[in-house]
Amino acid sequence: MLTLRQLRYLDALAQEGHFGKAAERVSVSQPALSMQIRELEAALGATLVERSASGARLTLTGEGVVARARRILAEVGDLESFASRKAGDLAGPLRIGVIPSIAPYLLPKLLPRLSEEFPRLQLSIRETVTATLVDELAAGTLDLVIASLPLEHPSFEEVTVFSDAFLLARPNRGRFAELQVHAASEIAPESLLLLEDGHCLRDQTLNVCGGIDARRLRSSGVTSLSTILQLVAAGQGITLLPEIFLRSVPVDPSEIQVSRFSSPEPCRAVGMAWRRSNPRAEEFRRLLPSVAGCSGSLVAPA
Repeated sequence: MLTLRQLRYLDALAQEGHFGKAAERVSVSQPALSMQIRELEAALGATLVERSASGARLTLTGEGVVARARRILAEVGDLESFASRKAGDLAGPLRIGVIPSIAPYLLPKLLPRLSEEFPRLQLSIRETVTATLVDELAAGTLDLVIASLPLEHPSFEEVTVFSDAFLLARPNRGRFAELQVHAASEIAPESLLLLEDGHCLRDQTLNVCGGIDARRLRSSGVTSLSTILQLVAAGQGITLLPEIFLRSVPVDPSEIQVSRFSSPEPCRAVGMAWRRSNPRAEEFRRLLPSVAGCSGSLVAPA
C-alpha cells in the first residue's frame, strides 16, 4: 500500500534528480529513501524512476505520478492546517519559507516579534531559493513563503508588503572605482558581480539592468551577498545590493561607495504568498503588519 511518506520522497527525488540529494532534502539516509521508492513502484506496479550512475530521472509514468502526488500532498497540508486551527487563533505549527536574500536581514526582527504577538505559534523556517520554495508551497510542505514577488503560480495568493530598493556598490580603488553610473541600465556586464544561477536576486538584478547579454557576464559560484560585498571591496567589480541587506550589514566607506540611483529607483517587491486553498489563509493575513513592521522605513506598497 502506498503512503504519504513515499509520495514525499518521490517528490523530493523529482526535484533533486539524485537519490543522495533527495535523501538530504527529506533528512533520511539514501538507502531508506531508495527502499521507499522501490516499495512505491511495487505498490503501483510501474517503474517511476530511471536510475543511472549520474543520477535519477522520472519515467513518463513517474512524471504523471508526481504531478498527482503533489496535489495530494498539498491537500494533506491544507487538512493539517485546518485541524490545527483554534477558533481563528493564529496558533499551532506554521511552516515559513524565506529566500536567502531576505531571511538573514528580516528574520532577526520578525521571529521575536511573532513570538511576542502570537505566543502559541510553533514556527519552523526553511531558507532556500525561490524555485524550491514554490515547489514546496505548492506541494503543501510549507504554509507560506516570504519572497520577491511575483511568484506567478496559479494556486497562490500573493500580497506585496514592502518595496526593497537596489543600490549601487562600487570599490574606492581599482579600475571600477571611477565608473560613472546614473542608471542600472548603464552597467556594463563585464563589471557586474552577481550571485550564481538559481538565486532570484541574480535574475532581478539582470532585469533591472535591462538587456544585458548574459554571455558577457563573468562566471560566478558565489551564494552570499556578504561575499559579493567583499569582492567589491577588493576592487573586483560593482554590484547592485538590496537596501534591506545594506541596513543590516556594515559597509566600510573607506573601501566601498554606496549610492542611490536617480528616480525612479530600481527595486523589488517583497511579500508573502500562500495557497488559496489553505483554510488558514485569512489568519495568514494577520501576519502582514508584523512583516511590514520589521521592514524599517523601506517603502510600503502603493
